[in-house]
This record gives sequence, C-alpha cells and structure tokens, in this order.
Amino acid sequence: MIGDTPASPASPVPTPTAAYAVEGHGLVKTFGHFRAVDGIDIAVPTGAIYGVLGPNGAGKTTLLRTLLGIIDPDEGHRMLLGETQPLRMARQVGYLPEERGLYQSMKAFEAIAFMGALRGLPLKEGRERARAMLDGHGMGASIDKPIRQLSKGMAQTVQLFGTIVHQPRLIVLDEPFSGLDAINQEKLEALIREQARSGVTILFSTHVIAHAERLCERIAIVAGGRIRFEGTPGEARDRLRPQVRLRTRVTDGAWRRSLPADTVVQDGAWHFALPDEGIEPLLRALVDGQAGIESLSIERPGLHDAFVAIAGEAAARQMQDEAREEPA
Repeated sequence: MIGDTPASPASPVPTPTAAYAVEGHGLVKTFGHFRAVDGIDIAVPTGAIYGVLGPNGAGKTTLLRTLLGIIDPDEGHRMLLGETQPLRMARQVGYLPEERGLYQSMKAFEAIAFMGALRGLPLKEGRERARAMLDGHGMGASIDKPIRQLSKGMAQTVQLFGTIVHQPRLIVLDEPFSGLDAINQEKLEALIREQARSGVTILFSTHVIAHAERLCERIAIVAGGRIRFEGTPGEARDRLRPQVRLRTRVTDGAWRRSLPADTVVQDGAWHFALPDEGIEPLLRALVDGQAGIESLSIERPGLHDAFVAIAGEAAARQMQDEAREEPA
C-alpha cells in the first residue's frame, strides 16, 4: 500500500499543477504477453470526482496502481500532485485497494488511527479523529468494538475512514462499492461527496454504471487496457441521439412519410431517433395529417446506452453480470 512507504520528513513537497491532480501520458504496462494498460493518456482535474469505468479485467486496477507508483509503467510517464515520482507524495494520498484487510482483533478507532499512522499521522491525533469520524457518522456505538464484531459494511466504512483520516489531498478508491448493500453504497456516495466538497480530488474505479453517472464530473471508459472515451457523462450520452416514442390514434396516412427511415413499431408505438432538424417538422405533419397524437416522449440516452455504443455490447453485458452479483 502507499502508506507502507511514507515520504521522508526532509523530502520537499512540490506544488501540484493548478489544473490536474493526476496525469498519465502514454502509459503501457504488460504482464508477460498480456498488455494490461495499452497506451493510456489520462488527466484528473484537481478537486474533481473522476471515475474509471469498465468491466473487471479492463485494466482499471493496473492503471490506478501505475498512477500511484505502486507499480512502474513499461512506457510513458505520470505525475501525482505535481511530483514525477508518485511515492514521494504518499502522505498526501489516501488509497483504498480492491483487496480489503483489517486486523480483526483491533478496535474500530484503533484500526483507523493505525492506518493514519502509516501515512505519518501521530497516533494520538489519529485516535481523536477516528472517534470523531465514527461518532459523526452514526457509528459511535462501534468505536471500541473489535473489527470481527462489525458487519461487512461497517468494517468497510472503518477501512475507508482509515484511508482518509490523515486528510489527504487525493483519495483513490479501487472498486469501493464492491460487496456493499444498497444502504451502505448510499452512505459511501455521501461520504465521497462530502470529501469532494472540502476540495479533495477523488479518483475511483467501478464496474457499476449508476455510481459513475450519479457521482462523477468526468469519466474514463476503459476496455481492453485502453481508454475508449474521456469526458463528462453528459458528453458520453450526447454521442447518441435522443429516442422518440410516438403513439397515434390513426395508424396510416400521408403523415407517415414524415417518419424517419429508422422508425420501428414496438408495443403499438412508433420508435425512432430524434431527427437532426428536431421534432417540430414532424409535429406539423402529424397535426396537418390528423394522425391523432395520443402520446409523444423524447428520452435522452442514459450512460449505459453510451457505454454500449463506446465499449461494445460484450463489455456492457459483462458489467451487468458483475453488477448483478453484488448484494441487493
């Protein structure tokens, strides 16, 4: 873990670039003949919530570990909080790996303080912060309980608190929602937003599209070790045209010539992509032709639809299968 190799007290602390907290350029990482990261460029804006979205095996974990300096790239370079040697910034980073692990006999507040100490936080101060964090998030009754007596969700919350107790400038979370039920997922989302409001940069990976759509200001869609899209969720959705659903009382007439060529009939309604010229010309044709409009709706594509278009149906199906395996 990052905290296992803290920076020396004498090490200078570089000033981060104004625009980006994390940067990677031309990153390549191979394991044998497998190219886990295949020429990735990425830039995470300072203060943003940034999501790396893709199925398991897409290269998300390898990318995060490369950016953090846990592993070195075979090609390319990276910058973390303004430093070209990422491990020098270890004390200013909070990292929650996908593989969870806590000492089961440790009390909850001691576990948090211990994780903070690995990143240079004095134990006494860590214990005080840990008690305040647990109490402030409705876990006051669990402060002195050993980890083995906590539920899975509470134990994961303790580990997350240990990741942020030293008040890092950058928080990196690898599949943080994995294994959590819906209630604890909501609590984690709230905690991520709380940290972002304080100016902390959040970088996390996930295979669940809903989390990226709700939380992220920017996303990178990763498949096969490459970034297939980078931008805002809205920009990803804008790659697809809105879909129109039209139901008419009359099923035939001259107005039908105004329906787009891609129109299909499903459940007794007309379905087609919104024409480039908008809906108004079609509306005039429907009214003039007395089609009898019963209902008309225009639906903007969701991030799932955009993911399918960008990464392919196979990757989307894999993500859906992985999400279904999560607790309800």
